Amino acid sequence: MIAGEAFGRRSPVRVLWPTLYVDMMVAAGACVEIGADYSEQACYVAEGEIEVAGTRAAAGELLVLSSGDAETLCAHRAARVILLGGERFATPRFIWWNFVSSSRERIDSAKRQWSEGRFASVPEESEFIPLPPD
Repeated sequence: MIAGEAFGRRSPVRVLWPTLYVDMMVAAGACVEIGADYSEQACYVAEGEIEVAGTRAAAGELLVLSSGDAETLCAHRAARVILLGGERFATPRFIWWNFVSSSRERIDSAKRQWSEGRFASVPEESEFIPLPPD
């Protein structure tokens, strides 16, 4: 468990919203029951090959699970899978570059702050990355 709660376990990492973030090693031929505990869930295959609901995925691929349905994940080859997700937010989210917000205005404000160098720098880094074009 990296963050959140699943399989009867809870991560010690404090989260502010119902969150699912699990790093799983699944042996070849093994299956894992994934509950319908969260409204949004996905499986990222870091290594190996899996199948969920008749859809196969290999390393580097992401399978988005059906909303609200329990699923069975089976490994065709030994696999490392990141199970991630959580509950939907009540309001929409806007994404632009590295900024995510519940309002476009806050993203515009973040763009200005970034351009003006008002974000804290990353320790031991001096490179400034300019905003990409809109």
